[in-house]
Amino acid sequence: MARIGNGILAGFVATLVLSAFMVMKAMMGMMPDLNVIAMLTKMSGASSPVAGWAMHFAIGTVLWGGLFALFQQRIPGGNTILRGVVFGIGAWLLMMVMIMPMAGAGLFGLRFGMAAPVMTLLLHIVFGATLGAVYAWRSAPAAA
Repeated sequence: MARIGNGILAGFVATLVLSAFMVMKAMMGMMPDLNVIAMLTKMSGASSPVAGWAMHFAIGTVLWGGLFALFQQRIPGGNTILRGVVFGIGAWLLMMVMIMPMAGAGLFGLRFGMAAPVMTLLLHIVFGATLGAVYAWRSAPAAA
């Protein structure tokens, strides 16, 4: 059970880091049409972005954090951080082929241009590296 808890904590921290980058991207005016929170809000049928943020954190924290905890030992990579990066790329791929088309952004979000899949891939690599690093830190045996 501690393993799942560590994964959820790691997912939360990784989602916080990813969210900070998303907010910075928006503040810099980079790709203003690519707003994942607005997409999630619209997909949920809600009118407030609070719903989109709640979905974003639930997905990153509970779904991805929990799944990483369950499967991280089976993911290829030399260490937990690299396994987190591989996992993050897998989450990105699912987002590109499932969520983006459902949100009307097209396969790989190409309605927003070629920069959309590249930018979101970089964000998911950061998410995965953070996920793996926090999970490794929380799962390390206590020093005597």
